[in-house]
Amino acid sequence: MDYNNALNHALDSLHNEGRYRTFIDIERRKGQFPHATWTRPDGSQQDITVWCGNDYLGMGQHPVVLNAMHEALDATGAGSGGTRNISGTTVYHKRLEAELADLHDKEAALVFTSAYIANDATLSTLPRLFPGLIIYSDELNHASMIEGIRRNGGAKRVFKHNDLADLCAKLAADDPAAPKLIAFESVYSMDGDFGPISGIVELAEEFGALTYLDEVHAVGMYGPRGGGVAQKLGFSDRIDIINGTLGKAYGVMGGYIAASAKMCDAVRSYAPGFIFTTSLPPVVAAGAAASVAHLKTDQALRDLHQERAAVLKLRLKGMGLPIIDHGSHIVPVIVGDPVHTKKISDMLLRDHGIYVQPINFPTVPRGTERLRFTPSPVHDPKMMDALVHAMDRLWSHCALNRAELAG
Repeated sequence: MDYNNALNHALDSLHNEGRYRTFIDIERRKGQFPHATWTRPDGSQQDITVWCGNDYLGMGQHPVVLNAMHEALDATGAGSGGTRNISGTTVYHKRLEAELADLHDKEAALVFTSAYIANDATLSTLPRLFPGLIIYSDELNHASMIEGIRRNGGAKRVFKHNDLADLCAKLAADDPAAPKLIAFESVYSMDGDFGPISGIVELAEEFGALTYLDEVHAVGMYGPRGGGVAQKLGFSDRIDIINGTLGKAYGVMGGYIAASAKMCDAVRSYAPGFIFTTSLPPVVAAGAAASVAHLKTDQALRDLHQERAAVLKLRLKGMGLPIIDHGSHIVPVIVGDPVHTKKISDMLLRDHGIYVQPINFPTVPRGTERLRFTPSPVHDPKMMDALVHAMDRLWSHCALNRAELAG
């Protein structure tokens, strides 16, 4: 086989479809987020504003977080030294897990190197703990959940997105005595829609199923203490396992599950993705713990975040741009073509100093290609004016349709 030719063919197909992903060289500026410096391929630089980051609340530059990380760095040095079992558990890891358990009103929490790993490791391990387990998965669940479920070798049922009737029918069709788990998300990151938490919890209780809720795009931002949408709705105590991230609203890095002490102990003891992975550096764990603790009391930041998102949606709607609005903090603008999506993204960056990455297949279905904006509390009115005016000009320049594309 000509391996190079095969690789060329695979890469060329992405280029031809207009969905080859380009990584933009961006250097964020401490204390000035969302401003950053873009280094072009030729080495020249340009000041830009980041509109697509997942540091949703700007906590990656918060003094509380930075001070905690500096203190830990000076106290312990850089790395953790190994897995959690081999010298990689420190007071910072224990403190972080205690903060997360408290955040979700759970007995325990378990920290991983990312929420992807937390999902993959946990969902791939559960059938070993519950032989014969059937997992019911929303069809739009994140790739990390899909991969964990795929690898576990157990039975799975995929139900239509947010469709309680379809989920109920699938639950009813299986052996009542079989162990069951429903895996779903609270906020789906591409459309910004919410999972029907109350309905799923009621079905789980009716059919004797465990619940596994991914709150990656909600923790820190929803609920009176930042515990996510389940906390906001008063359902945290009825969710068995909650997955979250430390790399988005909390502005650092890492992922976790929060559950009963026995559940966390079993995953800790059986999941290869936890057992054989080097633990987070103490400096990262310290910063994450400080961020989680701070956001438990900073409701004003959450309120400002929601206000900024609502204002941007209102202004884009006012121009007739095809946005999807499910009431969350995520602002998707549908373009509907991969080439046009990439072109608008490139022109926003090059001509207006505005960075928003194109979202194409397979992240979203073909024909729904989009720009995904994530306004934060630190995107001020002047930045929003610049974005809105640039989008209006470019939409007309590219001769794109307006509101009829929205879902």
